[in-house]
Amino acid sequence: MAEKKSTTSHGLLAVFPDLEPAANAVEGLRALGVDDACMNVISGVPVTEAMLGRPPQHSNVPRVAMGGAILGFSAGSFLAFIAPFMYAYPIQVSTQAYVPWPPSFVLLFELTMLGMLLSTFLAVFLDSFFPNYRPMKYVPEISDGKIAIVVECEHVEEKKIMDTLKKFGAESVKPAEAKQL
Repeated sequence: MAEKKSTTSHGLLAVFPDLEPAANAVEGLRALGVDDACMNVISGVPVTEAMLGRPPQHSNVPRVAMGGAILGFSAGSFLAFIAPFMYAYPIQVSTQAYVPWPPSFVLLFELTMLGMLLSTFLAVFLDSFFPNYRPMKYVPEISDGKIAIVVECEHVEEKKIMDTLKKFGAESVKPAEAKQL
């Protein structure tokens, strides 16, 4: 009995020479019926979603950074306003108050920024799944300034996707295979 060959795409990788043909290809794939969740753009340089006409990606980094700033401000507030009164005999320096305002502002600012910095670093580190030891879909041309689009779409025929990508200027379209980087 002959096996039936599937006409659905299980992963195509198209390499484009520049940003404009890649953006046009993304629009062409959308017109073909390929959802944004089925496309992944790989670039060696930072490319925003707006440059490619894609919806913005969701990130928790701003929320985590705000949480870190709040924790840092809370720690600074504790050190500036509560810790001086925890001693059995509060230290009185000349005629200054127990909590002098100018050094308290510096302490609040520094600990707020420290909390935000550490939490932002941690959030970006975790959000980018770094380090990633899984095999990834990649071609060396990306490091040379090219842009690649990986399309994994089950409900659109592979031939239609290949024709659309070539029509919009893909230098090469080949099956995407994951390699250990």
